[in-house]
Amino acid sequence: MMRYIRELGDKDLALDRTMIPLGSCTMKLNPTAGLEAITWPGFANVHPYTPDEYTAGWRELIDEIRAWLVEITGYAEVSVQPNSGATGELAGLLAIRAYHVANGDAGRDICLIPASAHGTNAASATLANLRVVVVKTADDGSIDLEDLDAKLGKHADAVAAIMLTYPSTHGVYEEDVRLVCDKVHAAGGQVYIDGANMNALTGIARPGDFGGDVSHLNLHKTFTIPHGGGGPGVGPIGVGEHLIPFLPGDPVDTSAQADGGVPVASTLYGSAGVLPISWSYIAMSGAAGLRSATEHAVLGANYIARALNDAYPVLYTGNDGLVGHECILDLRELTDVSGVTAADVAKRLIDYGFHAPTLAFPVAGTLMVEPTESEDLAELDRFIEAMRSIRAEIQEIIDGEIEYEKSVVHNAPFTAVSVIRNEWPYDFPREKAAYPVDSLVHSKYFPPVRRIDEAFGDRNLQCACPPPEAFDITPEVAEEIDAEVSEKNAKY
Repeated sequence: MMRYIRELGDKDLALDRTMIPLGSCTMKLNPTAGLEAITWPGFANVHPYTPDEYTAGWRELIDEIRAWLVEITGYAEVSVQPNSGATGELAGLLAIRAYHVANGDAGRDICLIPASAHGTNAASATLANLRVVVVKTADDGSIDLEDLDAKLGKHADAVAAIMLTYPSTHGVYEEDVRLVCDKVHAAGGQVYIDGANMNALTGIARPGDFGGDVSHLNLHKTFTIPHGGGGPGVGPIGVGEHLIPFLPGDPVDTSAQADGGVPVASTLYGSAGVLPISWSYIAMSGAAGLRSATEHAVLGANYIARALNDAYPVLYTGNDGLVGHECILDLRELTDVSGVTAADVAKRLIDYGFHAPTLAFPVAGTLMVEPTESEDLAELDRFIEAMRSIRAEIQEIIDGEIEYEKSVVHNAPFTAVSVIRNEWPYDFPREKAAYPVDSLVHSKYFPPVRRIDEAFGDRNLQCACPPPEAFDITPEVAEEIDAEVSEKNAKY
């Protein structure tokens, strides 16, 4: 088993080997010191339905981290029941919907969502039985205020909420965020602030202070619970005083006196088994450490944006040409003159030992890069060197030195066996394919497979399970099964 796990690890391009510059996801390093606590029997062996008399220490930890999150977000109360960011969105919108209904505003069922929003926003609004109305995005990536006014005017008495992502999905701090909140509040709506990018705010600004009524946090992103593999996550929501009665209720207590709104998980505290990870991170960081992490995340993103802007224009910037915690590199003009796509660059980065940035979101033909606060200067410089080297490879195509279809960028990535085999059908040397920069000589990652056609694969699914005929049961077999079941039922 140990060797099998090592084999899988050798194939993987993960945080233990390299930066994962995915944007809009706030991927972070997961400190071992923070993970250790969940293995302690006092935390690891608690069943979600254990009677309160046996869980005083456990509930003390939960209450403490809730209090910390209240302080961090500026809200009045926090529920840790939602066990993902998307579930947190749903819980927040259900609270808003219940609030309006309780106030006699059952007709408020429209959720305004900017065109640049995370895809889960619209899905969550639909699940909460809200109608989605899209607000346009301005050329600079901010919310189009004129279109917002038009939508508020058109749906005056029906607006339940607006869902904002701040900093925006375009990676900038929108100057008009308070104005947007004020406009929606004036129309009788509530403001939901998506907390996916909270690692650009923690310790510096609080959503509850600049206009939010409810926000979810991703503890499995900003607060170091491992992210990926399907969970478990924690997506707690913070709410203003007026929404506290509508926080998710206890799914076990179904009495008429039960407090709270609609449960969104099967246990009161959701995926509480992993809360000690975030508790440990916050406790070890302290207020100064959390603020420092945010400052380093923003500093790192601006460092990359400035270093690469001449090679790959940064699509959106805010005040003084600065970005927030991530930057969007625009490759569309390069694609027009060279044929090289953002996907080509993502594939080529693998040869340099880097996981790809976010591809084609929120704008097609771009790469969204987020270094996070956990990468040091040396790793940022290594990424910048790789991106500049790839830009030089693209320039060779532009200058007519090699055709796009025959270029190293278009044919990347390269496995070890593809480089050492006798046949080498390319016009560029093997060394350029495998070791384009000197630093790779001492630390080289080879991918286990070469390029695949993802679009073809998505459209031509191949099932690995047995064909349906393999599951046919003959009448004789069915009788045997029935007899066996009857015998067991009689016995027990």
